[in-house]
Amino acid sequence: MSFFGFGGGALNAFITVHPTDKNSVSRDHLPTWKVRRNPFSLIKLNKQENERNNSGTNLTDPAFTSKDKAVTQVFRDTDDISGEVILRIPPGRKAEHMGVQVQFFGRIISHSSYDGRPHQDFVSLSKQLEAPSVLYQPERRYDFSFKRVEKMYESYGGKNVSIRYFVRVVVERKGIMPAIVSDCEFIVQKTQSIPPSVNDPIKMEVGIEECLHIEFEYTKRKYHLSDCITGNIHFLLVQIKIKHMEIVLIRRESSGKLSSYNDSNPNGQQMLSNESDNLKTENQTLIKYEIMDGAPVRGEIIPVRLYLNAIPADLCPSYENIHNRFSVKYLLSLVLVDEEDRRYFKQSEIILWRKDLG
Repeated sequence: MSFFGFGGGALNAFITVHPTDKNSVSRDHLPTWKVRRNPFSLIKLNKQENERNNSGTNLTDPAFTSKDKAVTQVFRDTDDISGEVILRIPPGRKAEHMGVQVQFFGRIISHSSYDGRPHQDFVSLSKQLEAPSVLYQPERRYDFSFKRVEKMYESYGGKNVSIRYFVRVVVERKGIMPAIVSDCEFIVQKTQSIPPSVNDPIKMEVGIEECLHIEFEYTKRKYHLSDCITGNIHFLLVQIKIKHMEIVLIRRESSGKLSSYNDSNPNGQQMLSNESDNLKTENQTLIKYEIMDGAPVRGEIIPVRLYLNAIPADLCPSYENIHNRFSVKYLLSLVLVDEEDRRYFKQSEIILWRKDLG
């Protein structure tokens, strides 16, 4: 349960969302683009989250929320969102308001807007909790619920674009006094219980004529976010002196005015619309490690094994043309370095999907 509040003079407003059940998941940060420098921090964060999820701590206690305001609830896209609004005034005082509303937003935020709109709401709902009245009690509570709301996209934190979900309480006041506004953000994730029906292996042969010929194979193209990428690299011809070989996982975010998929395009690729030419692409190296040191010989086979849940970053599923605004792809790059530090590489796209909340 997350809990946030903001006050105006004698009146303070707080809003919280309730977890769906005692087995619900929470996180100590929102999705981010950053890669943690210390890979062992992932173990510490997961341990802290598990302890918090199993502790049974009352997150509505202001003493707790003041110490840990970053606790954020995680919901499935099919979950109803319910919570509580609390208005507080000092004992012995009163406060007049012109109405209390609770709002639900799903928002795409452009960190560098191409069309003059810093954000766009794809979900915007509002409910009246109370008509204009006067508060005399030190505290008044209101329950709210948003049921069967279509949450079509996952929460996402990117370099140039983000997707955020939050609920907001708005307390209107008389005259020119500004409204009291308080937000509570939560995370939405879209899980997939059934694995992809089609998941063919990746097989490719690459090389340099009469110098280098290798064949590599990954067991499949689609992986869930806690999966393990496995494969083999087979050296068929080696006539150059190779110093070492690396495997690199790259996340590529493309943002801008993307056109819809065009059936006439034989490659099924996203194209820029005619209205805009400012597509921005960010490549991020999530992890890189050496899988071979020294020169290979003909016929040698190098195994590949990469655990996705060991990557010190917030992995998200692959996204295709989200709201005509951005897409996210993952590229697995094989890099060979010779003794003259020349680099030879080959990239292949893999598709990530979410199996469980996390």
